[in-house]
Amino acid sequence: MTSRMAKAAWAGAALLILSVTGCGGAKSGNAEAAPPADQASGGTDANGLTAFQMENGVGPITEVVQVGEIDHEKAEAGEKTFTEKCSACHKMAERYVGPALGEVTVRRTPTYVMNMILAPDQMYGKHPTARALLAEFMTPMPNLGLTQDQARSILEYLRTQAPGSRKDD
Repeated sequence: MTSRMAKAAWAGAALLILSVTGCGGAKSGNAEAAPPADQASGGTDANGLTAFQMENGVGPITEVVQVGEIDHEKAEAGEKTFTEKCSACHKMAERYVGPALGEVTVRRTPTYVMNMILAPDQMYGKHPTARALLAEFMTPMPNLGLTQDQARSILEYLRTQAPGSRKDD
């Protein structure tokens, strides 16, 4: 009887994961599906998200974060915050408790990255990409209570880790 219950539990877990990630034929990997054409007019998708939110996430950052040249002072501060708050779960080049972040600024917009840092609970509740990550890694990122300035510094540090960035500028 215990074996039968264990099999049922595994089957239920697999069904839950499939239902959370959806089965719309989405590509695997890190590519996000393009929003439906009706969002171009400012409408919302099936999740109630606008085209802006689909691209940039949901949370306190509601305007596009503009980035230019890497601000090395901010990046240095961001590296310290990342080491203290994030490195227990994230590495740059390998999957760990959470996804590898070395190329996150290539895969996601700066605004998305900051919203994920500042409001992971909102992201998991509303954004399909964040929900898919939760289903894949099965450990939610906690809200660390960081300020927007701290999140911006972490973003700047992550930008230094992206392929092609000049770490020695």
